Amino acid sequence: QVQLVESGGGLVQAGDSLRLSCEVSGGTFSSYTMGWFRQAPGKEREFVATIKWSDTDTYYTDSVKGRFTISRDNAKNLVLLQMNSLKAEDTAVYYCVADRPAFYTNPTWYADKKLYDYWGQGTQVTVSS
Repeated sequence: QVQLVESGGGLVQAGDSLRLSCEVSGGTFSSYTMGWFRQAPGKEREFVATIKWSDTDTYYTDSVKGRFTISRDNAKNLVLLQMNSLKAEDTAVYYCVADRPAFYTNPTWYADKKLYDYWGQGTQVTVSS
């Protein structure tokens, strides 16, 4: 059984940085596409960033481009989200996700939460302005 456990959330001030970690157990981590979604109070869960198994293809939602960086360590079964220059609007519960190998024709497949097979429990990130 595949399990995803997030850590690294917390309360920070605007302009600060945080690094979220997601440890994956079970399954074949190196073959999974890994990503992060977030959900703010009263809002839909939204895509943040995704990295493919190859570690060379990454995708970001426009609002975090240039501030967030997703990376993975296949030897440690870890996916990281480095978040810099945090803003109040980044406040949300952040979820780690994993997708088993698949082929998609939708050019923005990475942002479709329905395609991800596994989800973590989430970690809270609160940014005070």
